[in-house]
Amino acid sequence: MKNYLLVLGMGFLLLISCQNSKQEEPDHQHEEHEHQHDEHPQEMAANPANTKKSIPKEAHGQVGNVHVSINYHSPGARGRVIYGGLVPFGEVWVTGAHNATKVTFSEGIEIEGIKIPPASYAFFTIPGEDTWTIILNKNWEQHLADEYNPEEDVIRVEVIPEMGLPIQERLEYSIEDVGSGQGAIKIQWEKRAVSLVFKPVE
Repeated sequence: MKNYLLVLGMGFLLLISCQNSKQEEPDHQHEEHEHQHDEHPQEMAANPANTKKSIPKEAHGQVGNVHVSINYHSPGARGRVIYGGLVPFGEVWVTGAHNATKVTFSEGIEIEGIKIPPASYAFFTIPGEDTWTIILNKNWEQHLADEYNPEEDVIRVEVIPEMGLPIQERLEYSIEDVGSGQGAIKIQWEKRAVSLVFKPVE
């Protein structure tokens, strides 16, 4: 009889333990669900820490019969010294982040009397304190300027930057109509901007 009561008691305790375990499962699953929810892209986008990352962007524009598209990564200033600091003077810069900035012209263009066929090009610059060099290079499919080869340059143009502009937190490309049948690719970041003027081939 004692053995029977002992077995019965142990069975009762085991039953209670199983019920408690089942009651705890939903809370554990809820924690996992909340963790996954925290990693949702919309939640991440709302997190201020993500403003530190370079983000992929595109710019598109039409000048005459030429459609220009630009694919690039846009870094943020985040209070840093950009020119002469993060971006050294006198060095080839991808003018963005990660992969080389890709500029595609749907039709032929002309820059300073040089005709450039329709194609995709890497857009590099060499920032300076007073003047910049803007470069179109054939090898657009590269990481940063790791494989940059000046022998593959299609054109180099010296330009004077605009300075003292209102602060632009993220690097931004745009395509503008500057009149007289000409367009310009404009890059603006921090308090400076540079433009590459072109016109469709007639």
